[in-house]
Amino acid sequence: MPIGRVTQVVDCREAMGMGKGGGLAQRGTISECRYPDVIVVGMSPGRRHVTKPVCDITSGLRQQGVEYSISTLVLNAGSGVPADAPKLAGGVLGAAMGVTEKEIAQIEKHKVAILHHGNVRSHVVEKVRYILQACDVKAIVVSQCPVDFEDFAKVGVKTTVVMPPEDKIRTKGTVMSIVSGVTRGQTPSREKMAEVISSVMRIVKKKDPLE
Repeated sequence: MPIGRVTQVVDCREAMGMGKGGGLAQRGTISECRYPDVIVVGMSPGRRHVTKPVCDITSGLRQQGVEYSISTLVLNAGSGVPADAPKLAGGVLGAAMGVTEKEIAQIEKHKVAILHHGNVRSHVVEKVRYILQACDVKAIVVSQCPVDFEDFAKVGVKTTVVMPPEDKIRTKGTVMSIVSGVTRGQTPSREKMAEVISSVMRIVKKKDPLE
């Protein structure tokens, strides 16, 4: 039984950080941990896509004594929406969001992916759908705007609450939990951090029936 302080070594970034992003690394950077349990995935830094909550969530999980290893990944192309998104989601304008083969492999190494995708409902839904279409991982969605499981099921995303019809399923991964009301560019409230931590603990502690 450990007594007193517990030391954690954290690899914060691979490259120079951005002040506006709360010191988080530039796009295309991952801070990896020794044992891949939880990965926090953030959008690429920019004027509108502030990455600050991602760093706060990562450090908050560690500060609360969550006994799992936590990585942070800043997507190389995390702005905009996927090229295959409907026009109503803005799929034809601006930058196209995407994930590389390397990023897919990095995400899939982990048991849980915390996905943070901003404040436009249609963008959040399409970005999560695109990532989980490529990555077989259990996901916790963190957003500023309110979203629910039905929003994801409508675009073919598997969720623990609402499942799309079998012939409409488009994803390998599954949305396990949703935490909305996390304002981008600001530190999450203690209540929201508690929701994220509780979601992580429920998923990581759940035993795989095949193990």
